Amino acid sequence: MTRPLDRRTPLRFDRRTLLRSAAALSVAAATGSCAGGDDDAVTFFFQARPEEARARQVIIDEFHRRRPDIRIRTILSGPDPLQQMLTYCAGGKCPDVLMAWELLYAGLAERGVYSDLREFLDRDPEYAAALHADGYPALRDTFVWRGGQYVLPEQWSGVFLYYNRKLFEEAGIQPPGRWGSAWSFDEFLTAAQALTRRDADGRTRQWGFADAWVPYFSAACFGMNNGAEWFSPPVRPARTNLGDPHFADGLQFYADLAVRHRVAPSVGDRQSVSAQDLFRGGQAAMLLGGHWLYSEFAGRDDLDFDVTVLPVGPHGGPGAITDVGSTGLAIAAASPRREQAWEFVKFATGPEGQAIIAKSGLFVPVLKSAMDSPGFAEAHRGIRNLAVFTEGPAHSRQLAVTPLWGKVESLLERGCNRVLRGAATAASLGGATTIGIDELLRAAP
Repeated sequence: MTRPLDRRTPLRFDRRTLLRSAAALSVAAATGSCAGGDDDAVTFFFQARPEEARARQVIIDEFHRRRPDIRIRTILSGPDPLQQMLTYCAGGKCPDVLMAWELLYAGLAERGVYSDLREFLDRDPEYAAALHADGYPALRDTFVWRGGQYVLPEQWSGVFLYYNRKLFEEAGIQPPGRWGSAWSFDEFLTAAQALTRRDADGRTRQWGFADAWVPYFSAACFGMNNGAEWFSPPVRPARTNLGDPHFADGLQFYADLAVRHRVAPSVGDRQSVSAQDLFRGGQAAMLLGGHWLYSEFAGRDDLDFDVTVLPVGPHGGPGAITDVGSTGLAIAAASPRREQAWEFVKFATGPEGQAIIAKSGLFVPVLKSAMDSPGFAEAHRGIRNLAVFTEGPAHSRQLAVTPLWGKVESLLERGCNRVLRGAATAASLGGATTIGIDELLRAAP
């Protein structure tokens, strides 16, 4: 996923993974509903790992079984889906259905690439009301731009903590199992310190905490859990709150885990080994990440793991929160097959498609009915703290939705990385970094 397995921004794959993904879709096309040469087929553009591509094909096959009159042709994205979509659409060949990312969709909505899905929802008020009642406001509202519903959520992947049960039991630590009963920053730090092991020469052989996401995004979640938004308002923000003392303290707490307390790998340490490998090998007791990592850990005889929630700072709470972390499906405004495309989007984001997603174990659904289904529990039967997943969407908060996210992120990365390396304090971000971001936001359409 773009950066270390980030579900919010597009994935980046090595050549082997891309070839495996293409092969998975080729097999599906030969045996399923993917009609490569059918000009009347609804084209569906998405990005996925091989196993995720197969799970999507199950949804497509079931849709085709129910609607044999509508065929779906998949288009698997390359490493840069945003540029690929823009190229397709500029050339008049925009796919009918497009995967959308929470942090990237606003630019396409602003350019008129997406249809406003209220056109379809308003025709079927009974279905729209049922979908509204079954969904989560934070996820749905993330994809509302200038009053239009341009994307319907399809999967949730906010971040949380994986933990090694054996290491926690040996240390006598019992982490919280629900977002509403989160641990404090102090309790989390004490646990991480107890779980960090060093040899006599000072070399770390077991880290208390490691991060498999984008570090400055993770740091922002710690800032948000200390009682401050990252951007205000999160959708079409007018300013960043990097300079808010509460946010800065939360971000500094995250940075200090590596820089000051040495319970987490430093920026330099991360260059030599991935956080996932540390956790898989029992060399990290906790790992921050999302559900996208679950299939990498499930079923391993040498790894007994569970999940817990992020900690809460002294100004946050009472419960912990996470990021929205949602992707969804949109329909191209220029599509000549908008009606057929809507039928597929309605299926994939509605109860039937979400039930399939729940059973797959590869995604977390975005409807309560699917989240509470036996299929979802069975796909995660090794997880005792299932509420970390099932209650996650209700405890999610948006990061930032703006057409200028790419430019904003460049400034964020530059400023935050200095803090994460220990070269600056989080409080310093309230200066030039905040000024530069706020200037960009004021210029946003």
